Parts: sequence; C-alpha cells; structure tokens
Amino acid sequence: MALVDDDLISDLEARGLVHDSTDREHLRARVAEGPVGIYYGCDPTADSLHVGNLIGLVMLRRFQDAGHRAIALAGGATGMIGDPSGRSEERNLLDDATLDRNVAAIKAQIGRVVDLDDPARGVLVDNRDWTQPITILDFLRDVGKHVTVNQMLARESVKVRIASEHGISFTEFSYMLLQANDYLWLHDHLDCVVQVGGSDQWGNIVSGVDLVRRTRRTAVHAFSWPLLTAADGSKLGKTTGARTWLDADRTSPYALRQHWMQVADDDVRAQLLTFSLRPVAEIEAIVAEHLEAPHRRTAQRTLADDVVALVHGAPAARAATEAADLLFTSDPTGASEPALETLAAEIGITRVERAELGDPVPLLVETGLASSNGDARRSLEQGAVGVNGDKIDANTLLSDLQPLHGRFLLMRKGKKVHHLVELFS
Repeated sequence: MALVDDDLISDLEARGLVHDSTDREHLRARVAEGPVGIYYGCDPTADSLHVGNLIGLVMLRRFQDAGHRAIALAGGATGMIGDPSGRSEERNLLDDATLDRNVAAIKAQIGRVVDLDDPARGVLVDNRDWTQPITILDFLRDVGKHVTVNQMLARESVKVRIASEHGISFTEFSYMLLQANDYLWLHDHLDCVVQVGGSDQWGNIVSGVDLVRRTRRTAVHAFSWPLLTAADGSKLGKTTGARTWLDADRTSPYALRQHWMQVADDDVRAQLLTFSLRPVAEIEAIVAEHLEAPHRRTAQRTLADDVVALVHGAPAARAATEAADLLFTSDPTGASEPALETLAAEIGITRVERAELGDPVPLLVETGLASSNGDARRSLEQGAVGVNGDKIDANTLLSDLQPLHGRFLLMRKGKKVHHLVELFS
C-alpha cells in the first residue's frame, strides 16, 4: 500500500470540500497516523450513478491515492426504503431483482473511478448482505434502543418532510437507523473509521457516529462536503428530474464532456477543485490562465477532459474532445475513426451504399439536411453545403470525393448543422 498522505485533510480544506465534521483535529490526526477505512454510500435506485454521486467517488479515490482503503457501499437495503433527505415526496420502492441489476451496473461505474481489484485498496459492499438477515426484534434491541425519537425528529430532513403536504412514512423515517447500522457493521467488520457524504446527509452520518460511540465505546469520524446544486437550485444529480449519468448508454462521453464545458465561469474553479485530481496549485494556475482569456474556456476544457477521462477512460475522453472540435474545424481530414464514431452518436448517421453515391441532392434529403429536393438545390446554389471540409455544389459528384478513413462523409449545412454518412459496399 502507498505511503499515507499526512496532509490530506488540509488539501481537502483548501479545495473547499470539508463542510461539517466531527472533531476536526482528531479527524486530521487519525487520517495522518496511518491507513484508515473510509466509506461513501449511494443507493442503487437506477442502473446508473449520476454526477452527484461522482463527488463521493472522487473523494474515495483521493483517499485511496493517499494510501487509505476505500469502501464503496451500494445501498441495496436502504435503496428499498428511500432516503428522505432533499426530497419532497416518497421514492418508489424497488424489488430485489431490480436492485440486483442496478448494483451490478453501478459496480462497473464505481470500478472505473475507484480501484476495486485489490481488496486491500478498495471494496464494494451491499448493505442488503447484513441488513436482510436481521429480525425486527434484533434491530429494535441492537439499534433502535440507542437512538431517541427526539434526535430523529431534530434532523432537518425529517422536519422538512413532516412539514410538507406529503408528510413522511415510518418507512422513510427509519432510514437514518439503517444508515447508522451500516457504519456500525463496517466499523466491526472492515475497520471503517471515517464516513463521508454530502452536507444534506449530515444528520444520517452523525447518527452512525453516535451509534458506534454508544455501542462500542470508541470514537469514529465523519465529514461532509458542501452541497453542489444545479442551475435551478436543486441538488446536483438528485434522482428527480433531468440528470447527467455516469453510464455511457445514458449519457455519452461526448454529452458528459459538453455538460462540463457549459459550467459557468463563476463556478468552474470550485468544480475543478471538487472533481479534478490535479494538485490545488495547478488548478489555481489553470484558473488564472482562464481569467486572462475566458473565451478560450481553458478551465472548462480542463474540467471536461479530466472528468470524462476519470469516468470513461482516457481514450474516450480524447475521442469526445476531438469529436467536439470537429464541429468547429474547417478541415476534418485529420479526424480519427474513434472521434468520427463518437460524433455519429451525437449528430446522427446514415448508411449509404457506395454505388448509390452521385448527385448530392437526394442524399441531402435522405440525411435530413434538406426538407425537399428544391431546398437541397437552393442550399447548394448558395454555397451552404460542405462535405469533409470542402464546399460542394449541384454539379459535384459525391462518388468523386475521398471518404474519411475510406468510409465517412462529414456533411455540413450552414455553420451548425452536421450529419455523418457511412459508406458500405
């Protein structure tokens, strides 16, 4: 195992990633003295995690890179219940078969960010494994007796739900007890002494710290990061409404890159500090360069490249970057095949037999770049159509053009409308 970074908490503070914490100096000392087990949990309510979960996965990666053991918890049990934090109404409950599929899917996503191949460095656990065998009487005796209803009612997430028109069910009210029991189990079986999560989870997290202290007569630690919000003020990636996923079939690497490219200048420094693994000093230098010429979007490009590489791998990040640049270049002839294949999923692709290539008019209509033959001819007469970077007219024979990599024609109408044609024999 790598040497432990004895200044990790200071680094996280410099990044603005420590919001609430148990005794800060005791936390700092415990992390500095040697490897710790640290856990972050996410409920498998879908077959993909989202960018809100990425904060926790990157946090585990930071600890893992500093020599600690990362414990990623898939909340199969808590996912059956639903966390009331940050929600105005109760979540639909999931069955075992759906949870099994979701846990299997997110394991691969977690494994791209956190090393799960070496159990000494990182593990993925499912809290169903220890929660389902517990009887209700055992749970009330071993967990419930150590938590007062007064404490539970004092949690902000519970107070908000009680005041809402939907109220809160006993099922969701019990969520914090299940999460507290997770920390106790992980402490007993995997020597976990640090739990992390978003600031909206702090009440649940503290319940676990208290449960370990009361039942094991020992101190464990925890901290939260500030809650990142979307443009509409909602929790980043929360499981209601539109969201950006970590699964490539739900949100492609190209679309994920565009998500980060659209981060506002005022927010990009904080998001680089949160999601990038680059040292703080390097990030500050990138932001300073960005401020000198914001139109170049240097900071957003760095953020996008770093996150896509982290989530999908360096080759996918390169292809997504090249694909995006293709839409703004006048000469696509140097484009790689992976970039063109990535671009095809975003702008659309039409497969055409080589023998049918000739007059560009029918192809413009077939690809949707023109609404009719007349519309296609007018666009050609106006010089608004290009193929592989060269303008064409009504007299151009497409069969005379050199396809990219022997099979692609990148068609453009005007400055912003593109379509890819793939040729086959």
